[in-house]
Amino acid sequence: MAARQVTPTAAVVLAPNPGPMTLDGTNTWVLRAPGAESCVVVDPGPLHAGHLEAVAALGPVDVVLLTHGHADHSEGAARFAELTGAPVRALDPRHRLGNEGLAEGDVVAMAGLELRVVATPGHTADSLSFQLEDAVLTGDTVLGRGTTVVAHPDGVLADYLASLRRLREMGDLVVLPGHGPELPSAGAAAEQYLAHREQRLDQVRAAVAAGAATPQQVVEVVYADVDRALWPAALLSVRAQLAYLS
Repeated sequence: MAARQVTPTAAVVLAPNPGPMTLDGTNTWVLRAPGAESCVVVDPGPLHAGHLEAVAALGPVDVVLLTHGHADHSEGAARFAELTGAPVRALDPRHRLGNEGLAEGDVVAMAGLELRVVATPGHTADSLSFQLEDAVLTGDTVLGRGTTVVAHPDGVLADYLASLRRLREMGDLVVLPGHGPELPSAGAAAEQYLAHREQRLDQVRAAVAAGAATPQQVVEVVYADVDRALWPAALLSVRAQLAYLS
């Protein structure tokens, strides 16, 4: 659970919750300017005592930010707030601890840094990214490996494609994702994601034209070569794709 320095301002602590949907585990990001005493923590991760204590030991913590409310990112936030005394800010009021939320265009100026809040819905309705001078934290909108699920009905494919286009405009900013390794270029990663989504839409259209009548039948055709452990997530994405095409 040791922190790994990724950029001059960002270190990551990997949560011990690996799995088909979380890859190696949730990335908890610890952000501070060089020489700053305090830090900002993004996505404390699951309710795992050892992980939360290891991250808290890197404090003092000024504030906790959530990229979105899925449990693998947010479940430990309340306990982490108890350990550190830091407020928890999120777009969704259900996940906030304190008076302040987060919204598009907000700037969080703490720990010697300025983080600009970028609304990137699609994976979920409440998904946010946080832009630094040299990097962008993308939560589950862009992962370090593979692709993400559009969690229908909360996730909406049209919103997700628009979010990817926003990230594409960030060019050579380093991607600091919610799962998996960092990526060297937000622009290149988003372009690859957009191409993948277009390919999947073409495959869904073809499956429907060939007679697939239900979302499950589309999954069985389009995701035939994908580990069946991922089919429940694929089903959510297919529902989102079919809604987009309707």
